[in-house]
Amino acid sequence: MATTNPAHAFPLERTVPGPRPAASRPTAVVAPPLACDAHCHVFGPAEKFPFSPTRSYTPPDSGIDKFFDLQDQLGLSRAVFVQASCHGTDNSAMVNAIQQAPDRFAGVAMIDDSFTDDELAHLHANNVRGIRFNFVAHLGGAPDMDVFWRLVHRVAPLGWHIVLHLDAKDFAEYSPVLDDMPVPYIIDHMARVPAAGGLDQEPLQLLLERMGADDRCWVKISCAERLTEGRIAPYDDVVPMAQAVVSAAPDRILWGTDWPHPNLVDMPDEGTLLDLLGQIIPDETLRRQILVDNPTVLYQFGAS
Repeated sequence: MATTNPAHAFPLERTVPGPRPAASRPTAVVAPPLACDAHCHVFGPAEKFPFSPTRSYTPPDSGIDKFFDLQDQLGLSRAVFVQASCHGTDNSAMVNAIQQAPDRFAGVAMIDDSFTDDELAHLHANNVRGIRFNFVAHLGGAPDMDVFWRLVHRVAPLGWHIVLHLDAKDFAEYSPVLDDMPVPYIIDHMARVPAAGGLDQEPLQLLLERMGADDRCWVKISCAERLTEGRIAPYDDVVPMAQAVVSAAPDRILWGTDWPHPNLVDMPDEGTLLDLLGQIIPDETLRRQILVDNPTVLYQFGAS
């Protein structure tokens, strides 16, 4: 159980801003019952769940109570909490969030070689169904690949998947890694492909080819606010790219808010992000598949 870290002085100096105080209500999309935010985070409160001493940023507290408010505002029912690098491999805040509504929430952890089998079993019992690796430069760059493969093979017997946070420029370099993956894997945020590069840019084409050829490959159509040129709403330039990704493998697509949007300056309105999904996927049946059916399959929502 996480305890207060005596090395922290409170309040901590925050190095990145927090989310907007409140999201607007979506106007173009009504979320179907059991709709899932499949990529979000909880940060702190740091007095109870300390941040990692090796973190590259310090966010304001954005805990489970604020997240419940967001779900109510958007009309969402379920969520997948993804462990963020600011908490390192201490997954306590994420597990605590899941425990507030275990029928509604699942998680993706960050782990290292120190984790015992009992600790992995504890995470599994608390609805953790995958582990995440950051490869992006501003979060520390690629992991030690020997450690990476040890951890991948340790969680494979649990039926977990692997979440990969990659930069578009590095996508081709890691194709052999994806080829050798023994379990399903998720590419975060459409591989961070910049919308300004258009539909013909190599990283996007490689992503689309992989989605069509590899049924282990899932993709999150999230973070339009990071991929759009200028990084401000309305994010229209992301729509064609996201539509191409959805068309490539509609049964392996997830959507998420990325709340509370770590390391952004211009904070998005989550209501706008959900309405953007209506532009990307006008068909309600397909939207329901991505918001409800796909995460239900991958995260075993409703399973006894």
